[in-house]
Amino acid sequence: MTDAQGQASDRPVGLIVGVANRRSIAWAIAQAMASRGARLVLTYQSERLGENVRDLAATLALAPLLLPCDLADDAQVAELFSSIEAEHGALDFLVHAAAFAPRESLMAPYVETSREAFRIALDVSAYSMVALARGAAPLMRRRGGGSMLTLTYLGSERVFPNYNVMGVAKAALEATVRYLAADLGPDNIRVNAISAGPIKTLAAAGIAGFSNILTVYRERAPLRRTVEAKEVAEAAAFLLGPGGGAITGEILVVDAGFRVMGM
Repeated sequence: MTDAQGQASDRPVGLIVGVANRRSIAWAIAQAMASRGARLVLTYQSERLGENVRDLAATLALAPLLLPCDLADDAQVAELFSSIEAEHGALDFLVHAAAFAPRESLMAPYVETSREAFRIALDVSAYSMVALARGAAPLMRRRGGGSMLTLTYLGSERVFPNYNVMGVAKAALEATVRYLAADLGPDNIRVNAISAGPIKTLAAAGIAGFSNILTVYRERAPLRRTVEAKEVAEAAAFLLGPGGGAITGEILVVDAGFRVMGM
């Protein structure tokens, strides 16, 4: 593998999908992996979000490769991996931090979820992990293996107000992690997820009553607080790195202990 100047480089190469702004968990992971010497590829869905990603990328010591990608477009996903192959030749890790559901589906009762809203939520939030894994796997095989990571939430298992179809999508995403882990394990490719506690991100802003969820976590979690994006990023670095070398198909919970509580 060579760097941008054509010189040999043994730095790990990682693709991170889902950076929206400085509060994104994906951005915290990007910072954590960059601090460990990784060469990054960051994507953006639209030119509007691309401006944010470019501004953030400029703060990293090693300039990342920035590429557009709409995860709902198979042609763009294919082009993404073609560009990564041309630039880096291989890939060591993938972070999938993308999720979306139409706003109206997070406002009305779940029983009123439209067929189209369900399709969009499952496509963008769960199937996109499959599409990215399919594109990343051949590039990871060239490195003798790799690590894939996605982000989920406890709403996949329990009912949270106004999480609705996103909870169903996250449940599908967690099942996807297990099936991908089984498929890709023989190639030494690990697939895991982090179930993070609630964090004030751009995505969270679309959930009505989110501040109430934060309050409940602070009152009931054993650590009596919520979590920070940096803490999730450190857990991600563990799973993406050699420390997580024997871990695959797992959901690592990083939520200040909230999940263990019954009341």
